[in-house]
Amino acid sequence: MGVEVKNIIVRNLGLVNYQPIHQAMQKFTDTRNADTPDELWVLQHQPIYTLCQASKPEHLLNAGNIPVYQSDRGGQITYHGPGQLVVYILLDIKRANFGVKKLVNLLEQVVINYLSQLNIDSGRRDKAPGVYVNNQKIAALGLRIRKGYSYHGLSLNVNMDMQPFKGINPCGYAGLEVTQLSDLNIKIKFEQVIEQFLDCLLNEFENEQFKTNHSNSSPSQVFPLTK
Repeated sequence: MGVEVKNIIVRNLGLVNYQPIHQAMQKFTDTRNADTPDELWVLQHQPIYTLCQASKPEHLLNAGNIPVYQSDRGGQITYHGPGQLVVYILLDIKRANFGVKKLVNLLEQVVINYLSQLNIDSGRRDKAPGVYVNNQKIAALGLRIRKGYSYHGLSLNVNMDMQPFKGINPCGYAGLEVTQLSDLNIKIKFEQVIEQFLDCLLNEFENEQFKTNHSNSSPSQVFPLTK
């Protein structure tokens, strides 16, 4: 990777089930303290629909054989599956001097910047967090803040089976269309997307002078992909 932000640990966890990762995020957040390094968890999920605390049941149209899981993130119902890049953002936002709105804007900007590198024009929509290409959603955001620490994060559709999105009103919007990099004629290996996207994310942290320094923690690093 081209950018190193001191003391942010990046873990590449591969293709994993949702529930154990959700529980691990909660445990990490509940047990961390002022000296705990921030972490980014990069992964793909096995197929699953996730609900938030404010999700409305009518937005789940037809789950079929896909499991449904009650999560504690912000946002509405969404789908995760193989071929979708998920980045969980485990940050001490108090230490970083970030508000929630600033963090959301930063994450959206990271996606916009990355897509721009691929010659894709994208942008935001009012009152509908995420990133859109021609009014089709390509990236979703959902965060939870507990005691000044963030967890959950964002997802970027890369090269996945999009059919399960038809079983829901994505992010609570009936008729919302979704897209992905492969549908935009971007042919790129998933591992390359990970590397390029993390460069953009860590660049943005660097530009924001993200406060992460700790004397006893490790520098940012990428762990091998779990097979």
